[in-house]
Amino acid sequence: MDHESKIYVAGHRGLVGSAIMRRLAGAHRHELLTATRDELDLRDQQAVFDWFEAERPDYVYLVAGTVGGIMANSTRPAEFLYDNLMIHANVLEAARRVDVTKLLYLGSSCIYPRLSHQPIAEHQLLQGQLEPTNEPYALAKIAGIKMCSSYRTQYGCNFISAMPTNLYGPNDNFDLQGSHVLPALIRKFHEAKVTGSDEVVVWGTGSALREFLHVDDLADACVFLMDNYEEAGHINVGTGDDLSIRALAEIIRDTVHPDAQLRFDSSKPDGTPRKVLDVSRIESMGWKASTNLRDGIESTYAWFLEHYDAGDLRGAA
Repeated sequence: MDHESKIYVAGHRGLVGSAIMRRLAGAHRHELLTATRDELDLRDQQAVFDWFEAERPDYVYLVAGTVGGIMANSTRPAEFLYDNLMIHANVLEAARRVDVTKLLYLGSSCIYPRLSHQPIAEHQLLQGQLEPTNEPYALAKIAGIKMCSSYRTQYGCNFISAMPTNLYGPNDNFDLQGSHVLPALIRKFHEAKVTGSDEVVVWGTGSALREFLHVDDLADACVFLMDNYEEAGHINVGTGDDLSIRALAEIIRDTVHPDAQLRFDSSKPDGTPRKVLDVSRIESMGWKASTNLRDGIESTYAWFLEHYDAGDLRGAA
């Protein structure tokens, strides 16, 4: 990306998009293009085509989408499938029409089979059944990957895909009705502390294993891949390390409300038993995550405290 490039970050106010904006703004070398959801509904095909024709970005980070945790995926499956399919299809076709130099599409590690061999390498895509609790979202993300590959094959578009692991950090969604496990636990422990409760309920048995990547690390990886990755297939982005939900809850408890006791609700689903990515490919290229999980949780909780009273905790895609 040269100094005169016009870069569009689709989803710039969300968890990932805002981190990419911070990363690119620090470079002081590009014109950054953005549009809020009110200004541009990415599900509206003609509106997307018109915006791309008017703005003509050189590079695109496609990180917009409808996202959420197990509860949101389970109760809004049609919305997750429709919104994400429309967003991906419209932006990719618009990028082709205006000859975008390069586009990075960001997927999700939920694209992989529920019982994948661990750690999960890129070749395991479509090698087994998906996790039922997030299948619609996973299908939409898989379609996005295949669209990038298809556009490369048919039109020669330089569209690349990256698959991050579970994310967290500033500007996350802390709404308990739609958030992922880490921000949900931060909010639960904080509100237990505020109300004087000595117990926090955690969904599932606590045995499921997960990997967590700070969103600022992901943003750095996205810029690295935009500069260095040219292959047709997707590439994993993560830490390569995982821990149990119980261990995660204990770290968050120690950070937020050390006096609280954990109670696991085994009537709620655990989701995929284990999910940790094989990140050997991106590490062999010279990129590696740098944020320690405990440090990342502490800084995320600090951000939470700054925004909690203002009620600005829902997040935006």
